[in-house]
Amino acid sequence: MGQSEGSVIAAIPARWGSTRFPGKALAMLRGEPMIAHVVRRASSAQLVDEVVVATDDRRIADAAVAAGAAAVMTGECASGTDR
Repeated sequence: MGQSEGSVIAAIPARWGSTRFPGKALAMLRGEPMIAHVVRRASSAQLVDEVVVATDDRRIADAAVAAGAAAVMTGECASGTDR
């Protein structure tokens, strides 16, 4: 992560475990994982300099990096806000 002073970072929390939809970040939409769509949209925001996906799962981190984001492994967190 090479941000400088005044940089805007879009942080996307994405966890594997979910009671309603486990693995949702990797669900395929139009031929690619959902996280790739989210990374692309966040990257297209005019004020965003860098996109970082905060996740507890290596598969999501790998998909985020493949989509052009940085990935940070967070471990277990109680919520997306905590992540």
